[in-house]
Amino acid sequence: MTLTLFPIRLLLAAVMMLLAWPLALVASLGSAEQEPEQPLALWRRVVDVLLKAIMRTMWFAGGFHRVAVKGRQALPAEAAILTLAPHSSYFDAIPVTMTMSSIVMKAESRDIPIWGTLIKYIRPVFVSRMDQDSRRKTVEVIRRRAQSSGKWPQIMIFPEGTCTNRTCLITFKPGAFIPGVPVQPVVLRYPNKLDTITWTWQGPGALKILWLTLCQFHNQVEIEFLPVYTPSEDEKQDPTLYASNVRRVMAEALGVSVTDYTFEDCQLALAEGQLRLPADTCLLEFARLVRGLGLKPEKLERDLDRHAESARLKQGGSLTLPKFAAQLEVPESQALEDLFALFDERGGGEMDMREYVVALSVVCRPSQTLDTIQLAFKMYGSQEDGSIDEHALAGILKTALGVAELAVTDLFRAIDQEAKGRITFADFERFAEAYPDFAEEYLYPEQTHSQSCAQTPPAPTPNGFCADFSPENSAAGTEPFHKKLD
Repeated sequence: MTLTLFPIRLLLAAVMMLLAWPLALVASLGSAEQEPEQPLALWRRVVDVLLKAIMRTMWFAGGFHRVAVKGRQALPAEAAILTLAPHSSYFDAIPVTMTMSSIVMKAESRDIPIWGTLIKYIRPVFVSRMDQDSRRKTVEVIRRRAQSSGKWPQIMIFPEGTCTNRTCLITFKPGAFIPGVPVQPVVLRYPNKLDTITWTWQGPGALKILWLTLCQFHNQVEIEFLPVYTPSEDEKQDPTLYASNVRRVMAEALGVSVTDYTFEDCQLALAEGQLRLPADTCLLEFARLVRGLGLKPEKLERDLDRHAESARLKQGGSLTLPKFAAQLEVPESQALEDLFALFDERGGGEMDMREYVVALSVVCRPSQTLDTIQLAFKMYGSQEDGSIDEHALAGILKTALGVAELAVTDLFRAIDQEAKGRITFADFERFAEAYPDFAEEYLYPEQTHSQSCAQTPPAPTPNGFCADFSPENSAAGTEPFHKKLD
């Protein structure tokens, strides 16, 4: 197939793209922010039909001979937003080209030759990584288009925000649900005997998937439009609740599980810092509970120094639940109680704020190990020289790894070469630079990195994530939380 079918299909796909380019170029002239004319001019309707036909021909040439469509696509006035899941591949662009709906894309995509022109034709909502206010602007654009009574094209959004392997639905991001308007859930299936479609963070790369898929004689895809989901008043006020309920409907239609872990949790588990998280870490639970408080990632990182300074001044002083709520500037709730309990080791209703800061630093910047350790030294260190003893180092590293017990004696002695009984951050930094793999050697020598979930998991898991991401363990909010000492 590589010598026969593959080059032919690749050539035909390129020809179709070149045919579509001039049509898309002419039709996309003018301001992308200008509201589309209603009704569309005849020539624009003709261009729309021609582009759909060309794109369908391109997919046919690629082996998608039959695209099965179930259900009815709602009109823009009925549902301005289409939520698609599971998102597993760039081949998920098939429903986009069939409907010519708008999508949310990186701003850099518009500069890609030929493809960028085709993208601009469908009037996408561009997200800029360079603009720190881009997320808010994107939500505002989606809200404005969604509330335009069908004047703008429908917006197709993949609420998972990343590609998975379709065995479960991960947490939906709330962007599509913030406007509080009805949405139409759309589920995708690829019932092929051989899966060459899936493109995730582990497995074949983009080019290999393209090669394998074009070498497969016949590829199948099913697109099912589910009934329009109209939010309740509670869901309009709570986009997270709205997203969760829509995800549940889509999971039932697909016959798969859901997991309340997100791609950010996976990034945390696989972070390439010097302190790689063990399989039994409770920091994934911590990250989920923090999200449950509705705290934004940007705000969390900005508040790190403020929390650290407050914890340093208390010098390990205990914090009660009401004071913890005041420090975080959130109301007391069940989610906050669960978070508090992670650090209430003795069950006496008190916690050490320094532990919360260390855990939060790991979650906010998982790859920046030394930044977290330096922050911890500032809180735990003596006022004279900022040094800490072995007991303090054990507390810091246990919290940073999210484990109950950790032997640090050998590590402390290796750092404290002068046997002073105390070490400074400069000592730790010097040691870490000399021995970048110190964690594997001193903290968990029996559990080498090759056994961690960043490589081959110790046992197969239903959804391809590491063990903590298994759907069977994902009943977030219904299972009892786990204290750090459990």
